[in-house]
Amino acid sequence: MKKILSIAILLFSTSLFGADRTEYEDLKLFNDVLSQIRTNYVEEKKTSDLIDGAINGMVHTLDPFSQYLRPESAKLLKSETKGEFGGLGIRITIKDKILTVITPLPGTPAFKMGILPGDKIIKIEGTSTEGISLMEAVKKLRGKPGTKVTITIARDKETKDITITRGIIKIESVPKDQATLLDYGIGYIKITEFSITTAADFRREYNLLESEGMKALILDLRNNPGGLLQSAVDIAKQFLAKDQLVVYTKGRRQNSNFKFYADKDYHTKIPLVVLVNHGSASGSEIVAGAIKDWKRGILLGEKTFGKGSVQSLINLSDGSELRLTTAKYYTPSGVCIHEKGIKPDIEVKIPIKDQIKLMQQSEKIYGLSPEELKKREKDKIKDAQLERAKQILFAELMFSGKIEENKSPK
Repeated sequence: MKKILSIAILLFSTSLFGADRTEYEDLKLFNDVLSQIRTNYVEEKKTSDLIDGAINGMVHTLDPFSQYLRPESAKLLKSETKGEFGGLGIRITIKDKILTVITPLPGTPAFKMGILPGDKIIKIEGTSTEGISLMEAVKKLRGKPGTKVTITIARDKETKDITITRGIIKIESVPKDQATLLDYGIGYIKITEFSITTAADFRREYNLLESEGMKALILDLRNNPGGLLQSAVDIAKQFLAKDQLVVYTKGRRQNSNFKFYADKDYHTKIPLVVLVNHGSASGSEIVAGAIKDWKRGILLGEKTFGKGSVQSLINLSDGSELRLTTAKYYTPSGVCIHEKGIKPDIEVKIPIKDQIKLMQQSEKIYGLSPEELKKREKDKIKDAQLERAKQILFAELMFSGKIEENKSPK
């Protein structure tokens, strides 16, 4: 009884005077609590599990993007960079303490079921996601292809249960079958995320469209959740003049501070419209911010997600990894868009019901039969953001004399 009373007094006193504790006293307190749990808790607990729990708790106090990854979790995370894994096909984050969809990946099970950027996942298999970590959520959502998982989403004050069959998620950074030459020499390239191959894939499609007579470009970054910082920088460099600042990062330590500049003139003259929406995050915002700040093109669509922090992957002694937020990035004009997002130059909103229809329409590139496509033709709607981009570029091409005045966009 005396021992329990002394522990209570110790915890009470440290709660009152915790601000004055030294680092040594903090570590001693941690060791005391660990010792008491190991000795007196009703069930025996492995020390390694207790330490993992303490580390997770510590990291959880930082931000939604910092994570402690045990070796098996680190392996799970790395599977995404290989471009193929089993799951639903959504990018998620913790926003305002709620598990939130950044974006569904095109052609994936979640995409086909109409999951949208900004959807709140409030339950997984009937269990509340309140307080869940990103890795816990990933583990629950991932699984063998062909198995099902039911999630409860909240959208516009309504909730809905959606059962999704997991599939093999193959990520194509710059889809070949979406890059195309539209009317009047207007090219269209979509980037779904920024991976190791993005810059090379982009150059492949760009050069092909250029050889076919491309005179202007629509770069579609909608629902692009980001990815590798360097890949995003490499795409932004394609459109900026040599020595123009693309983005810079700033952290607490000097080795977290970097500036990225365009190193060569690539495509600095081609008329450009960049499409963005609420699902455009991180790397997409790096590209969008550079284009907007340098007035290199027109940003069109809706305000971006607002993820402007940089995570470093730190290898730990036992094979675990610490994904730690070490810096924030800033657009060339010095704007940190973290939790704010980037407003487009021209705002064009698409209602939610139309977003879902557009997502369903795009499934034709993923194997719908001619009969199925014909059935959907009667419900087909136009992509208002894409149409506005075409109109803007048409006007610019006509003004510059690159197309005849008696032509008009379809």
